[in-house]
Amino acid sequence: KIRSHFSSSDYSAQSDSGCVGCFANIVNAMFSLCKNSTAETAEEVVTPAPTGTMPTSAADMPRQTSDYTHGVRTAQDERISPERALAKLQEGNVRFVSGAGTRANFDAEHRQALAAHGQNPMAAIIGCADSRAPIEILFDALPGDIFTLRNAGNTLSHAEGSMVGSVEYCVGPLGAKLIVVLGHTKCGAVMGATQTMLASKKAGGAAAEKQTTLDKLLAGLAPVVQQAQAELKGTESAEEIAAHAIEVNVFAGIEKLLIYSEPIRAKVKSGEVQVHGAVYDIVSGKVNFLGQHPRLSLILGIQAGLSKEE
Repeated sequence: KIRSHFSSSDYSAQSDSGCVGCFANIVNAMFSLCKNSTAETAEEVVTPAPTGTMPTSAADMPRQTSDYTHGVRTAQDERISPERALAKLQEGNVRFVSGAGTRANFDAEHRQALAAHGQNPMAAIIGCADSRAPIEILFDALPGDIFTLRNAGNTLSHAEGSMVGSVEYCVGPLGAKLIVVLGHTKCGAVMGATQTMLASKKAGGAAAEKQTTLDKLLAGLAPVVQQAQAELKGTESAEEIAAHAIEVNVFAGIEKLLIYSEPIRAKVKSGEVQVHGAVYDIVSGKVNFLGQHPRLSLILGIQAGLSKEE
C-alpha cells in the first residue's frame, strides 16, 4: 500500500537523491496512508464476525449455565441441604479427576458479585496444609463455594480455637449445612507423628527436654497413631501405621470437633448439619468419602450427658 502512494517521479527521485530522499518519501506515504484509511479501520472494527467463527477472546467464550443468581454462589442464593452439598463435592471431584474442570469460568463479574452480595458457602472443609492437596481445586470449586480451613495434619488435637471457632461461624451466620474433615494419602504430619511415636517407644517413652510447636503438634497426633497401630495388631512398619492412621485421624478430628463445640454438636444432633470424613488420594486424585462418624450417636449422647452435669 505504501508503494502505491509513490509516483514514478518519486522513484526517480530516490535514484537521484539517494537514501535521504527515499526516507522522506516513505514517511510522507505512511502519513497519507494512515490519514486516508482511518474510516476504513473504524468500519472494520465494528463489523460483526461471521456466525460460527472461533472465539477470539474470553468475552467471546460461551459461559457455563448456572443455577446461581449471579453465576456464582452468593448470599442471594438459597442454602442447600447437607446431602446436596455432599453430592456437589462428589461431582466436582469427578470433574477434577477426568480433567473436565470448570474453574476457568470464574471472571471479574463473579468477583464483583461476591463482593457486593456476600458469601454463602455450601460446606466447611477442614483439610491439611500440604501443598499437594489444594481443596478448592480437587473439588473443582469456585470462590464462594467452600469455607476452607487448613493446618498440618488436618488436626484438632489441641482444641484449636481458630479452627473450631471458624467452623462455628461457617455453620452459624453463614448457614452452611455440611462439614467435611479431609485427610490425604502420604501425609507428612501423620508420618512424622508415627516416627516420633515409634522413636519414643524405643527410647522408653522419654520426651525431649525442649519441644518446639511442631513437636507439640506431632505429639498431639500420638493417640491417633497408637490407635492405628493397635488396629493393625502391633505392626512396627511406620509406612503401614501412617497409612492407616490417616483415616483414623479423620474420624478423630470429627470426634474432637463435636466434643469441643456445643453449637456444632447441637446442629448435628438436630439433623441440620452433617459432619463427614474423607481422604484424598494424591496420586489418583480421587476423594474417598467415608461417611459420618461410626459412633456418632454415642459421641452426641455422652456429650449431652456431660452438659447436663455441668
